[in-house]
Amino acid sequence: MLRVVVMVSGGGTNLQAVLDAVRDGKITNAEVVGVISNKPNAYALTRAENAGIPAVCVSPKSYSEREQFNEALLAAVDSFSPDLVVLAGFLVILPELLIRSYKNRMINIHPSLIPSFCGKGFYGLKVHEEVLARGCRVTGATVHFVDEGCDSGPILLQKAVEVRQGDTPEVLQRRVMEEAEWQLLPRAIDLIANGKVAVKDGFAQIL
Repeated sequence: MLRVVVMVSGGGTNLQAVLDAVRDGKITNAEVVGVISNKPNAYALTRAENAGIPAVCVSPKSYSEREQFNEALLAAVDSFSPDLVVLAGFLVILPELLIRSYKNRMINIHPSLIPSFCGKGFYGLKVHEEVLARGCRVTGATVHFVDEGCDSGPILLQKAVEVRQGDTPEVLQRRVMEEAEWQLLPRAIDLIANGKVAVKDGFAQIL
């Protein structure tokens, strides 16, 4: 059984998609054993509580030095003994030690088709605002493994989503979540949990 920890900063809609997929049998051989947030008022923590899953908050504001926060964050992740760490809207720069400790065992969901509209500063509504400003006809979401770069790790899954005339950033964000993010993230976890993913020579392969 794959032990999964989900890290999230906000409402936790992707977390809920994962929890629902586990409940409905769309994710097999995996269980969510813990949820970590950097914000004490994140609704994701409530979602975890409602599902009976242990949840903790590790906030940078609780530590005078960034290094102390980094150590506490790594300790929180390690405390759940996860096989896979899932970043589901976790808006914190991860310490390199954490990334190295979970190399090829940490995935992220990003709301665009990487390498478009990704990297530093591209998160949340900003991504969708830029997609619309560029006049794109298609956008989407990407699940990728996490490395030391920003949205630069091996790509595992992608799904395209139509951009429609009259879309606002909020409307487009919702469509990308519903049509791509909430489908891709559970599928990625299920593939990994069932031994169908390998990372070789910097590329993710579906076996």
